[in-house]
Amino acid sequence: MVVGLTGGIGSGKTTVANLFGELGVALVDTDLIAHQLTGPGGMAMPAIQAAFGPSVIAADGRLDRAAMRQLAFSDPAARRRLEAILHPLIRQESERQLGEATSPYAILVVPLLVEGGRPRERAQRVLVVDCQPQTQVERVMKRNNLPREQVEAILAAQASREQRLAAADDLIDNDGAPDTLPQRVRALHERYLALIA
Repeated sequence: MVVGLTGGIGSGKTTVANLFGELGVALVDTDLIAHQLTGPGGMAMPAIQAAFGPSVIAADGRLDRAAMRQLAFSDPAARRRLEAILHPLIRQESERQLGEATSPYAILVVPLLVEGGRPRERAQRVLVVDCQPQTQVERVMKRNNLPREQVEAILAAQASREQRLAAADDLIDNDGAPDTLPQRVRALHERYLALIA
């Protein structure tokens, strides 16, 4: 069984995924895969440089994420070109990693699972990590040192909270006390094990 873990930026997806990982669940994180593909010597870099030129390439050969983010959010066609380069490579590597997973089920972390329009294509269950939009904005501003306007633009480009909640089979509310998060993840882990037993 594959559980697609998703949520808006700053919702706590990585924290929740890591808690599942501590329980021995295989994690396949599409953000990490994207970082590998766009790092120095990454498989996606030649196509990105050909499509966008040197202005989005850092001195060490990795994708200049800030420059690309600015371009992608100001130019929808540029975002679509970037997605056309990255998504097939991310999908291929995700499938490879899922095929190698040996745990009873796997967590596939896909930040834009709902936005892709086919959340069930690769996941039998959808787990949404949710919190209030204001919490998301504050977390991302602090974590990424971005101005409020840029964080709000990123949120506006993602699926709405309502769309994510409508797609959810399971929900983790991450507005509450962080010390209860491990117990809530463990409870879901036990539920998933029971579902596949």
